[in-house]
Amino acid sequence: MPAAFVRGLGLVKLAAAQANGKLGQLSAEKSELIQRAAREIAEGHHAAQFPVDVFQTGSGTSTNTNANEVIAHRATHLAGQVTRSGLAVHPNDEVNLGQSSNDVIPTALHVSVALALRQNLAPALATLAAALEQKSTEFAAVVKIGRTHLMDATPLTLGQEFSGYAMQVRKAVERVQRGITVLAELAIGGTAVGTGLNTHPEFAAEVCRILSAETGIAFHEARNHFEAQAARDDAVEVAGILTAVAASLTKIAGDIRLLGSGPRAGFAELRLPAIQPGSSIMPGKVNPVMCEMLVQVGLYVQGLTQIVSACGREGQLELNATLPLIAHCLHEAIQCLTNGALAFAEKCVAGLEADSARASELMERSLMLVTALTPQLGYDLAASVARDALATGKSLREIVLERGLMEESVLDRALDARAMTRAADLPLKSPTPAEQVLENEGGHIPEPEAAPARPVT
Repeated sequence: MPAAFVRGLGLVKLAAAQANGKLGQLSAEKSELIQRAAREIAEGHHAAQFPVDVFQTGSGTSTNTNANEVIAHRATHLAGQVTRSGLAVHPNDEVNLGQSSNDVIPTALHVSVALALRQNLAPALATLAAALEQKSTEFAAVVKIGRTHLMDATPLTLGQEFSGYAMQVRKAVERVQRGITVLAELAIGGTAVGTGLNTHPEFAAEVCRILSAETGIAFHEARNHFEAQAARDDAVEVAGILTAVAASLTKIAGDIRLLGSGPRAGFAELRLPAIQPGSSIMPGKVNPVMCEMLVQVGLYVQGLTQIVSACGREGQLELNATLPLIAHCLHEAIQCLTNGALAFAEKCVAGLEADSARASELMERSLMLVTALTPQLGYDLAASVARDALATGKSLREIVLERGLMEESVLDRALDARAMTRAADLPLKSPTPAEQVLENEGGHIPEPEAAPARPVT
């Protein structure tokens, strides 16, 4: 199972022991022993003691039992005493007190994935966004031809183009934050089927309070425990968010690869850093390896998230029995996106350079500057100018002047490519409502509404 998931499971077991101690279900001594052992797991210790494969019982019972036994043995070792049964702390009666695999494993899934999103993916995407924003500023004066349908369009600046990439990644950060909010609702307290059999009525709320204090994420009890255990819709929603992030990064990497194509027979408006100079057969060839790395990451992640979506359909009645696979896929996707975004920011974006001369050359040869002439000439006459220029190889300016369609001074103003880009002179980035909320809250997700009280079962 993913190491991050096992650490999250350790946190859940720690919170359960602390809650049971506070509620008088466990002695203070045993609660403390279980907490100490569980915290070691949450900190990444004893990883070798978790050999259970991802492809196991769909509820994750094998991994839950694995954790109970490791914690019981470690707590017994910490206590320095062995009872007649062999353990001072019992794995089922005490470590698993008030719990079932059917509520613990979904809870560990939500906790561990929420932490991975907040601690790993969100910061990595913020790093990439900042790198793209830096290039947007650096390239602000480079005027180039725009392209739609891979065909020439009207001009924009390279800085404006990169501001779009930066905003894509900023919005990806917002999506990740929404994913954390989705995962803040926990199944703990439902035990076997959602009724809460054999657990204290205040147990779930107390576990959520402890997990919130431990992580800084505002976890809360599920509004409906039957949904929280029978369905994995929240995981599917997060998979959708990761799909969007992967698609965004793939698009950016693909665009930068196109803009850097060449150096003489492509667009060549960008010079990519020579991370891997020279091919196996062509001396001096520099391939866009970091762009291709990120494209492959995006494709792989979208495959993983499709598995999660399929898993979401596989729940039957009171339990979804694909939990270990969902955990594997979400953690694998988050790790790949995190590593991919960081590597791309450092080894590609930071070293990008603009070829201003090449950008200017391509822009001046473009026929789509004729768009700026339509207010004076009308669409049909402007189109005929473009057709004549294409047929004769002359410039738009030459055709207009030869046909006496506009005064030279008026024509020069109309064909000022830099002026055409100024209609979009807006701030490259401004805080969105979601970012403003996060800033006002000190970076924390706002407290959700309290779950309705659950009757004693």
